Amino acid sequence: MKIYTRTGDEGETGLFGGRRVPKSHARVEALGAVDELNAAIGWAVTQVAVGTTRQGLESLQHELFSIGAALASPAEVGRARPAAPAVGEEHIAALEDLIDLSVAELPELRAFVLPGGTPGAAALHLARTVCRRAERAVVGLGEAEEVRGTVVAYLNRLSDLLFTLARLENQRAGGGDVEWRKP
Repeated sequence: MKIYTRTGDEGETGLFGGRRVPKSHARVEALGAVDELNAAIGWAVTQVAVGTTRQGLESLQHELFSIGAALASPAEVGRARPAAPAVGEEHIAALEDLIDLSVAELPELRAFVLPGGTPGAAALHLARTVCRRAERAVVGLGEAEEVRGTVVAYLNRLSDLLFTLARLENQRAGGGDVEWRKP
């Protein structure tokens, strides 16, 4: 199988269902941002301490791939959408459960937290900021076209989880949060 197809050489790309759109299209921007988030989480997996955080992040990557498939499958009049595994309310509830479990291990948050600390925490903070960008891109897409189901809520909760996991990574390393100090 060839990796290059030359079909995008004129600045367009294909979506599931055959529709071609400019690579600057809001749907492609949202899809690319979710793909970048998946890559950032993949990098974070290599940086965090071995254990449940790593396993949880790997599971999230599969869910993000499903979100990417849904974003690449726009609703079109007269065409059936390709089947894509849905990320639904149960996935959001699972993220909330992970947040709650993690927060139970952490001291109360009393200051703004700077991205940093351990390599794993820094990678998780970077993934959190990429997640926020992906969320903004999906919201922008939703202003122009339909976005399936709970994608925005999922991304919103995921950024909360990534923040919490970054704090937990620093806590477990014995360093705690990197707190912002007023200059």
